[in-house]
Amino acid sequence: MAALSSLPFLQVDAFTQDPFGGNPAGIVFLEGPRSAAWLQAVAAEMNLSETAFLLRRADGRFDLRWFTPAVEVTLCGHATLASAHALWTTGRADAGAPIVFETLSGALTAKPAGAQPQMARPASARNGADGAITIDLPLRPVTPATLPVDVLAALGVQPIAVHAATKGPGGVDYIVECADEATVTAARPDMGPLKNVDGGVILTAAASTRGWDFVSRYFVPAFGIDEDPVTGSAHCALAPYWAARLGRPSLTARQVSKRGGTLVVAVDGDRVRLTGHAVTVLSGELLA
Repeated sequence: MAALSSLPFLQVDAFTQDPFGGNPAGIVFLEGPRSAAWLQAVAAEMNLSETAFLLRRADGRFDLRWFTPAVEVTLCGHATLASAHALWTTGRADAGAPIVFETLSGALTAKPAGAQPQMARPASARNGADGAITIDLPLRPVTPATLPVDVLAALGVQPIAVHAATKGPGGVDYIVECADEATVTAARPDMGPLKNVDGGVILTAAASTRGWDFVSRYFVPAFGIDEDPVTGSAHCALAPYWAARLGRPSLTARQVSKRGGTLVVAVDGDRVRLTGHAVTVLSGELLA
Protein backbone atom coordinates (compact mmCIF):
# COMPACT_ATOMS: atom_id res chain seq x y z
CA MET A 1 0.00 0.00 0.00
CA ALA A 2 1.47 3.34 -1.05
CA ALA A 3 2.22 5.83 1.71
CA LEU A 4 -0.17 8.76 1.92
CA SER A 5 1.20 12.22 1.24
CA SER A 6 0.36 14.89 3.77
CA LEU A 7 0.27 18.64 4.28
CA PRO A 8 0.97 20.34 7.62
CA PHE A 9 -1.73 22.48 9.19
CA LEU A 10 -2.31 24.52 12.33
CA GLN A 11 -5.35 25.80 14.12
CA VAL A 12 -4.72 29.29 15.47
CA ASP A 13 -6.96 31.41 17.72
CA ALA A 14 -6.75 35.02 16.52
CA PHE A 15 -7.39 38.29 18.37
CA THR A 16 -6.78 36.68 21.73
CA GLN A 17 -3.87 35.97 24.06
CA ASP A 18 -5.56 32.89 25.52
CA PRO A 19 -6.27 29.50 23.94
CA PHE A 20 -9.93 28.86 23.09
CA GLY A 21 -10.76 32.55 22.83
CA GLY A 22 -10.87 34.81 19.82
CA ASN A 23 -11.63 33.38 16.39
CA PRO A 24 -10.13 30.03 15.31
CA ALA A 25 -8.63 29.75 11.84
CA GLY A 26 -7.29 26.72 10.05
CA ILE A 27 -3.92 27.30 8.37
CA VAL A 28 -2.86 24.89 5.62
CA PHE A 29 0.66 25.12 4.15
CA LEU A 30 0.47 24.18 0.48
CA GLU A 31 3.34 22.80 -1.59
CA GLY A 32 1.73 23.73 -4.92
CA PRO A 33 -1.51 24.97 -6.46
CA ARG A 34 -4.76 23.19 -5.61
CA SER A 35 -8.18 23.45 -7.21
CA ALA A 36 -10.82 25.68 -5.66
CA ALA A 37 -13.03 22.62 -5.23
CA TRP A 38 -10.34 20.88 -3.15
CA LEU A 39 -9.73 23.98 -1.03
CA GLN A 40 -13.46 24.32 -0.41
CA ALA A 41 -13.74 20.65 0.55
CA VAL A 42 -10.93 21.03 3.09
CA ALA A 43 -12.54 24.16 4.57
CA ALA A 44 -15.84 22.29 4.90
CA GLU A 45 -14.00 19.45 6.64
CA MET A 46 -12.27 21.89 9.02
CA ASN A 47 -15.67 23.51 9.73
CA LEU A 48 -14.12 26.71 11.11
CA SER A 49 -15.30 30.20 10.27
CA GLU A 50 -12.35 30.43 7.86
CA THR A 51 -9.54 28.19 6.70
CA ALA A 52 -6.53 29.91 5.14
CA PHE A 53 -4.36 28.34 2.44
CA LEU A 54 -0.77 29.59 2.07
CA LEU A 55 1.58 29.04 -0.86
CA ARG A 56 5.05 30.58 -0.97
CA ARG A 57 5.82 32.51 -4.16
CA ALA A 58 9.17 32.80 -5.94
CA ASP A 59 9.38 36.49 -4.89
CA GLY A 60 9.15 35.60 -1.18
CA ARG A 61 5.55 36.70 -0.80
CA PHE A 62 2.72 34.29 0.01
CA ASP A 63 -0.44 33.61 -1.94
CA LEU A 64 -3.30 33.55 0.57
CA ARG A 65 -6.88 32.38 0.04
CA TRP A 66 -9.68 32.15 2.62
CA PHE A 67 -12.65 29.77 2.63
CA THR A 68 -15.59 29.46 5.00
CA PRO A 69 -17.26 26.03 5.17
CA ALA A 70 -19.52 27.22 2.33
CA VAL A 71 -17.75 29.82 0.14
CA GLU A 72 -14.48 31.55 -0.73
CA VAL A 73 -14.31 35.08 0.69
CA THR A 74 -12.52 38.14 -0.65
CA LEU A 75 -11.25 39.46 2.69
CA CYS A 76 -10.63 37.84 6.09
CA GLY A 77 -8.74 39.63 8.84
CA HIS A 78 -8.50 37.04 11.58
CA ALA A 79 -7.15 34.31 9.27
CA THR A 80 -4.60 36.80 7.87
CA LEU A 81 -3.35 37.60 11.37
CA ALA A 82 -3.35 33.87 12.18
CA SER A 83 -1.39 33.15 8.97
CA ALA A 84 1.35 35.63 9.93
CA HIS A 85 1.56 34.09 13.40
CA ALA A 86 1.76 30.60 11.86
CA LEU A 87 4.53 31.54 9.42
CA TRP A 88 6.69 33.21 12.06
CA THR A 89 6.26 30.56 14.76
CA THR A 90 7.01 27.65 12.41
CA GLY A 91 10.06 29.35 10.89
CA ARG A 92 8.51 29.61 7.42
CA ALA A 93 9.04 33.37 7.53
CA ASP A 94 11.91 35.27 9.14
CA ALA A 95 11.05 36.21 12.73
CA GLY A 96 10.16 39.87 13.00
CA ALA A 97 10.30 40.50 9.24
CA PRO A 98 7.18 41.86 7.51
CA ILE A 99 5.13 39.39 5.49
CA VAL A 100 3.30 40.33 2.30
CA PHE A 101 0.27 38.30 1.27
CA GLU A 102 -1.18 38.37 -2.24
CA THR A 103 -4.96 38.01 -1.97
CA LEU A 104 -8.26 38.73 -3.71
CA SER A 105 -8.15 42.08 -1.86
CA GLY A 106 -4.68 42.94 -3.15
CA ALA A 107 -1.41 42.94 -1.24
CA LEU A 108 -1.82 42.78 2.56
CA THR A 109 1.05 43.26 4.99
CA ALA A 110 1.61 41.82 8.46
CA LYS A 111 4.33 42.87 10.89
CA PRO A 112 5.08 42.62 14.61
CA ALA A 113 3.28 45.45 16.37
CA GLY A 114 5.70 46.08 19.23
CA ALA A 115 4.37 47.56 22.44
CA GLN A 116 0.78 48.74 22.26
CA PRO A 117 -0.49 51.22 24.85
CA GLN A 118 -4.03 49.87 24.61
CA MET A 119 -3.08 46.18 24.66
CA ALA A 120 -0.48 44.94 27.09
CA ARG A 121 1.93 42.35 25.72
CA PRO A 122 1.72 38.97 27.44
CA ALA A 123 4.19 38.50 30.30
CA SER A 124 5.56 35.43 28.54
CA ALA A 125 5.06 33.78 25.19
CA ARG A 126 2.09 31.43 24.99
CA ASN A 127 2.34 28.77 22.29
CA GLY A 128 4.67 31.04 20.34
CA ALA A 129 2.51 34.18 20.69
CA ASP A 130 5.35 36.53 21.55
CA GLY A 131 3.59 39.85 20.98
CA ALA A 132 0.92 41.66 19.06
CA ILE A 133 0.67 41.54 15.27
CA THR A 134 -0.51 44.38 13.02
CA ILE A 135 -2.16 43.66 9.67
CA ASP A 136 -2.83 46.31 7.04
CA LEU A 137 -6.19 45.93 5.25
CA PRO A 138 -8.30 48.02 2.85
CA LEU A 139 -10.78 50.42 4.46
CA ARG A 140 -14.42 49.71 3.68
CA PRO A 141 -16.39 52.97 3.27
CA VAL A 142 -19.81 53.08 4.94
CA THR A 143 -22.92 54.87 3.70
CA PRO A 144 -26.42 55.36 5.21
CA ALA A 145 -28.76 52.50 4.39
CA THR A 146 -32.21 51.10 5.11
CA LEU A 147 -32.49 47.68 6.71
CA PRO A 148 -34.95 45.24 5.10
CA VAL A 149 -38.08 45.02 7.23
CA ASP A 150 -37.82 41.27 7.82
CA VAL A 151 -34.17 41.58 8.86
CA LEU A 152 -34.98 44.37 11.32
CA ALA A 153 -37.70 42.23 12.87
CA ALA A 154 -35.33 39.26 13.06
CA LEU A 155 -32.72 41.30 14.93
CA GLY A 156 -35.15 42.35 17.66
CA VAL A 157 -33.36 45.67 18.30
CA GLN A 158 -34.26 49.31 17.73
CA PRO A 159 -31.43 50.87 15.71
CA ILE A 160 -30.02 54.33 16.32
CA ALA A 161 -28.62 54.30 12.79
CA VAL A 162 -28.13 51.87 9.90
CA HIS A 163 -25.25 52.00 7.43
CA ALA A 164 -23.87 49.59 4.83
CA ALA A 165 -20.44 48.58 3.57
CA THR A 166 -19.83 46.59 0.42
CA LYS A 167 -18.70 42.98 0.87
CA GLY A 168 -17.10 41.19 -2.03
CA PRO A 169 -18.77 41.15 -5.46
CA GLY A 170 -22.28 42.51 -4.99
CA GLY A 171 -22.63 41.74 -1.27
CA VAL A 172 -23.20 44.08 1.65
CA ASP A 173 -22.71 44.17 5.41
CA TYR A 174 -25.29 46.18 7.33
CA ILE A 175 -23.96 48.12 10.33
CA VAL A 176 -26.71 48.52 12.92
CA GLU A 177 -25.84 50.92 15.73
CA CYS A 178 -27.65 50.07 18.97
CA ALA A 179 -28.41 52.16 22.04
CA ASP A 180 -25.80 50.56 24.28
CA GLU A 181 -23.39 47.70 24.86
CA ALA A 182 -25.99 45.69 26.78
CA THR A 183 -28.34 45.66 23.78
CA VAL A 184 -25.61 44.24 21.54
CA THR A 185 -24.63 41.58 24.09
CA ALA A 186 -28.22 40.49 24.76
CA ALA A 187 -29.38 40.27 21.11
CA ARG A 188 -30.67 36.89 19.94
CA PRO A 189 -31.37 37.26 16.21
CA ASP A 190 -33.54 34.89 14.18
CA MET A 191 -31.12 33.53 11.59
CA GLY A 192 -33.83 32.64 9.06
CA PRO A 193 -34.33 36.13 7.56
CA LEU A 194 -30.62 36.92 7.95
CA LYS A 195 -29.82 34.12 5.50
CA ASN A 196 -31.36 36.27 2.77
CA VAL A 197 -28.75 39.01 3.27
CA ASP A 198 -25.98 38.66 0.69
CA GLY A 199 -23.38 39.46 3.31
CA GLY A 200 -23.94 39.96 7.02
CA VAL A 201 -25.30 42.12 9.80
CA ILE A 202 -23.10 43.87 12.36
CA LEU A 203 -24.60 45.00 15.66
CA THR A 204 -22.50 47.67 17.34
CA ALA A 205 -22.60 50.28 20.10
CA ALA A 206 -20.36 52.60 22.04
CA ALA A 207 -18.79 50.61 24.88
CA SER A 208 -19.67 51.05 28.53
CA THR A 209 -16.97 48.63 29.70
CA ARG A 210 -13.80 50.43 30.67
CA GLY A 211 -10.91 49.94 28.24
CA TRP A 212 -13.08 49.51 25.14
CA ASP A 213 -14.30 52.24 22.80
CA PHE A 214 -16.95 50.23 20.95
CA VAL A 215 -18.34 46.71 20.82
CA SER A 216 -19.83 44.59 18.07
CA ARG A 217 -21.22 41.23 17.01
CA TYR A 218 -21.34 39.86 13.45
CA PHE A 219 -23.94 37.52 11.95
CA VAL A 220 -23.38 36.06 8.48
CA PRO A 221 -25.47 32.88 7.98
CA ALA A 222 -25.47 33.33 4.19
CA PHE A 223 -21.76 32.45 4.29
CA GLY A 224 -22.28 29.40 6.49
CA ILE A 225 -21.51 31.21 9.78
CA ASP A 226 -24.38 32.12 12.12
CA GLU A 227 -22.17 34.27 14.35
CA ASP A 228 -18.50 34.92 13.68
CA PRO A 229 -16.49 35.11 16.93
CA VAL A 230 -14.12 37.97 15.96
CA THR A 231 -14.14 39.53 12.50
CA GLY A 232 -11.26 41.51 11.03
CA SER A 233 -13.05 42.42 7.80
CA ALA A 234 -16.03 43.83 9.73
CA HIS A 235 -13.66 46.15 11.57
CA CYS A 236 -12.46 47.53 8.22
CA ALA A 237 -15.91 49.16 8.14
CA LEU A 238 -16.39 49.65 11.90
CA ALA A 239 -13.05 51.49 12.22
CA PRO A 240 -13.97 54.41 9.95
CA TYR A 241 -17.53 54.43 11.29
CA TRP A 242 -16.48 54.82 14.93
CA ALA A 243 -13.46 56.99 14.16
CA ALA A 244 -15.87 59.52 12.67
CA ARG A 245 -18.38 59.13 15.52
CA LEU A 246 -15.80 59.41 18.32
CA GLY A 247 -13.37 61.80 16.63
CA ARG A 248 -10.26 59.62 17.00
CA PRO A 249 -8.44 57.54 14.37
CA SER A 250 -7.20 54.85 16.80
CA LEU A 251 -9.64 52.90 18.97
CA THR A 252 -9.93 49.72 21.02
CA ALA A 253 -12.68 47.35 19.90
CA ARG A 254 -14.23 44.32 21.53
CA GLN A 255 -16.30 41.75 19.67
CA VAL A 256 -18.65 40.46 22.37
CA SER A 257 -19.39 37.02 20.97
CA LYS A 258 -19.31 33.98 23.26
CA ARG A 259 -15.58 33.50 22.59
CA GLY A 260 -14.85 37.23 22.37
CA GLY A 261 -11.81 39.08 21.11
CA THR A 262 -10.03 42.44 21.33
CA LEU A 263 -8.55 44.52 18.53
CA VAL A 264 -6.85 47.89 18.27
CA VAL A 265 -8.07 49.57 15.07
CA ALA A 266 -6.44 52.55 13.37
CA VAL A 267 -7.62 54.41 10.27
CA ASP A 268 -4.86 55.61 7.94
CA GLY A 269 -6.21 57.10 4.72
CA ASP A 270 -7.82 54.32 2.71
CA ARG A 271 -6.30 51.60 4.92
CA VAL A 272 -7.15 50.16 8.32
CA ARG A 273 -4.54 48.67 10.64
CA LEU A 274 -5.78 45.93 12.95
CA THR A 275 -3.63 44.83 15.88
CA GLY A 276 -4.10 41.75 18.01
CA HIS A 277 -2.54 38.56 19.32
CA ALA A 278 -2.76 34.95 18.20
CA VAL A 279 -2.25 31.56 19.85
CA THR A 280 -1.61 28.16 18.22
CA VAL A 281 -3.86 25.50 19.75
CA LEU A 282 -3.53 22.57 17.35
CA SER A 283 -1.04 21.21 14.83
CA GLY A 284 -1.24 18.18 12.61
CA GLU A 285 -1.10 16.71 9.13
CA LEU A 286 -3.76 16.83 6.48
CA LEU A 287 -3.76 13.62 4.47
CA ALA A 288 -4.02 14.81 0.86
